[in-house]
Amino acid sequence: MMDNVSEITMFFLSGLNETNTHRFTLFSLTLLCYCVILLVNVSLIVTIILDKNLHEPMYILLCTFCMNGLYGTTGFYPKFLWDLLSPVHVISYSGCLVQALVIYTFACSDLSILSVMAFDRYVAICRPLEYHSVMSKQRVLMLVCFSWVTPFCIVATNTFLASRLKLCSPYIARLFCVNWIIVKLACFPAETFVNDIVAYITLMIYVFHGVFIVWSYMYLIKTCVNSAENRAKFMQTCVPHLTSLLTFVVTILFDVVNMRFGSKDLPQTFKNVVAIEFLVIPPIMNPLIYGFKLTKIRNKILYLITFKTK
Repeated sequence: MMDNVSEITMFFLSGLNETNTHRFTLFSLTLLCYCVILLVNVSLIVTIILDKNLHEPMYILLCTFCMNGLYGTTGFYPKFLWDLLSPVHVISYSGCLVQALVIYTFACSDLSILSVMAFDRYVAICRPLEYHSVMSKQRVLMLVCFSWVTPFCIVATNTFLASRLKLCSPYIARLFCVNWIIVKLACFPAETFVNDIVAYITLMIYVFHGVFIVWSYMYLIKTCVNSAENRAKFMQTCVPHLTSLLTFVVTILFDVVNMRFGSKDLPQTFKNVVAIEFLVIPPIMNPLIYGFKLTKIRNKILYLITFKTK
């Protein structure tokens, strides 16, 4: 297998080349952003773990959601902060593959978790009498494992196929490594046929996830229309989920469209902003949305804050 690997041992990330004059400002803002992400996600995770009243399927899935946010952002922010203070922005060949694996495992897991959360809300509102039997602890654990293991296997397959290509350029015009960009550096485009097929299968799998979520919510809305109690449940627990879904889909679609169809004439700064949106907005917004909207979590956090200030 080593004979098929290129001689390239380092990649040069050229996405930061136009921001030399604002390096320290960017570093400060990025560090602040990462600290906020750590604070809000860890706060929600700790709150859910420590309060036994929150050991319910919806909150366990939310805890999983926040853990995934920490996992994904750890694959980007430490390296990016280091690059902001470094004169040369390089990453090792193996480090680049690992970063691509982590960041896109995070993105795919987010969509998987959102799908499981949609299923949870469907059972809670449309089949309330069966909720505890359907969403048992064993099943919730199985669904959480599905949300992490399946995306990891799928993205790892894409990454492995990319690692077998012979590359002709060490330059990546982005802030971080992406599997699709690595594949585009292949010396022989004909060799990327299998990569393209697997990439489109992956895309279709997660489009199906999106279709399932949309179908679930269409059914939920239809069920809730004629019931005041169900409408209240929908507004309380489903609106945060829909907001998270919309935020995630919009940010990830911007990046995918820009990466695959974006014009080379677009300013690099604009491309950078589009590329990192899904690593900035959802990890900050999701804990805040759920923290403020879900009554049990909001009350618990307010209680802890009040208790500590006394």
